[in-house]
Amino acid sequence: MDCGGFSSTHRPFCPAGNSMTNNSSQKFIARNRAPRVQIEYDVEIYGSEKKIELPFVMGVLADLSGKPAEPLPAVGERKFLDIDIDNFDERMKAIQPRVAFAVPNTLSGEGQLMVDITFESIDDFSPAAVARKVEPLRQLLEARTQLSNLQTYMDGKAGAESLINRLMQDPALMKSLASAPKPVAGADEAVSAA
Repeated sequence: MDCGGFSSTHRPFCPAGNSMTNNSSQKFIARNRAPRVQIEYDVEIYGSEKKIELPFVMGVLADLSGKPAEPLPAVGERKFLDIDIDNFDERMKAIQPRVAFAVPNTLSGEGQLMVDITFESIDDFSPAAVARKVEPLRQLLEARTQLSNLQTYMDGKAGAESLINRLMQDPALMKSLASAPKPVAGADEAVSAA
């Protein structure tokens, strides 16, 4: 497979080479680049001089929880946690980073919109996931999804467009459809069981 002039083993995102998963790019770097920090010292053992390499260990003290719902223990009582690519989501779920703030409400143009989001995985930072956790944005996202589904459903159906146009031009019909009872989840199962 052509990878833009690179062989598949030398271009990290080439589909012909190794498929990239969440951790493969880090493994690629580890295989192809020398470590940036190497600490060595000379020691004499039984009359011969030997170089010993010390492992590079880094500790980070940080408040990664943002605005926690429950107060955190004192810094002296906290324990160090190993966080790596394999347990990142698990640690994030345990730490529960949270943000809480107010932003100008540009949807209605009046007042402030309160935002209170707790993140449980790295996927919670995606725009759609953030929108699902803020109620007015969730409603807009749901409406957008429903309109997209309607557009997909109408594709290729000749009479559907004229029915939608008729609905849009008849306020009484639109009002009656809006006030009609919505189907309850599980109602079909209850009717079929009876």
